[in-house]
Amino acid sequence: MKRTSLIATSVSVAALLTSIVPSYADAMSDLVAAATKEGQLTVIALPHNWCGYGAVIDSFKKKYPGITVNELNPDAGSGDEVQAIEANKGNTGPQAPDVIDVGLGYGPTAKEQKLIQPYKVSTWDSIPDTAKDADGYWYGDYYGVMSFIVNTDIVTNVPKTWADLQNSEYKNSVALAGPPRTAAQGIQGVYAAGLASNGGNADTAADAGLQFFKKLNAAGNFVPVTGNAAPVAQGTTPIVAAWDYNALAWRDGFAGNPKAEVVVPSDAVLAGVYIQAISAYAPHPNAAKLWEEYLYSDEGQIGWLAGYCHPIRFNDLAKNGKVPADLLAKLPSADLYAKAVFPTLDQLNAANKTITGQWDSVVGADVSK
Repeated sequence: MKRTSLIATSVSVAALLTSIVPSYADAMSDLVAAATKEGQLTVIALPHNWCGYGAVIDSFKKKYPGITVNELNPDAGSGDEVQAIEANKGNTGPQAPDVIDVGLGYGPTAKEQKLIQPYKVSTWDSIPDTAKDADGYWYGDYYGVMSFIVNTDIVTNVPKTWADLQNSEYKNSVALAGPPRTAAQGIQGVYAAGLASNGGNADTAADAGLQFFKKLNAAGNFVPVTGNAAPVAQGTTPIVAAWDYNALAWRDGFAGNPKAEVVVPSDAVLAGVYIQAISAYAPHPNAAKLWEEYLYSDEGQIGWLAGYCHPIRFNDLAKNGKVPADLLAKLPSADLYAKAVFPTLDQLNAANKTITGQWDSVVGADVSK
């Protein structure tokens, strides 16, 4: 049996190292050959200013010039990504994603629906057990904390807490960075507001968050559009609740025009973990596995860190002195992250169901993309 046929199975490179292939270099060489033969990788929902993905994708293409990266719907949410797999079962065309990058709560559901396949990268052991599926169906890639990005050319009194957003001075000013029916970032914005308003109870934060946005919407403070860099800069939504790595990247992109400030609200520091998975119907399974190997290599992880995301292997990289000093200097203070709340998977799943299912009936704001 040829090694390339072994690479096409769902076993990991790490497993091949110990059972069949004589060395990691041989395993990677075979995987690169198989991926290059496929010639394409299809990704979805990866804006270039999200988590440094633009540079990460460019680095991958430079490292593996024989593989074309087909980028689908950069502004899609996590729910859209999973739906794209469902809608393209058996489709080997360009609309079928090979890999997804989704909120933590979507991993178990996609596994249960048999939409993703197992694969363990060679750095598997350095990914915390709490951030990966034991069978390799999904694995945490990075995390951030929920923050506000504020256009200070328009908003001179910068809000410091979720509670501040209810003030009348912020009328027609506040948006979520994603539709709260489908996008993990939008859902977690609602959840974070609930944590702030209910005293930090992670079990009831979803209901509290819906009530928070019901009040915010009734007051006229909530703007029902997806907030990102453009509406912040234009002033359409001068305050947007977004993951800190997005907010910081948007701020840098403004280059001072407009002036902007990124604030982590002191009444709730919510951490959100995103995950990687390979489609069970991936048209290019080997390219997908090579992509994951790259993302979880030291190079790929540091690429995310350069985009202000905290890579899942950060502790391992730091312990081994592999984090560049200039990147460390740009990270938020340790005491800020020491306050971060990491909800359990059960809490996130329950919150996801509550928020997506009740947003329309409780809040009644149709958030457009």
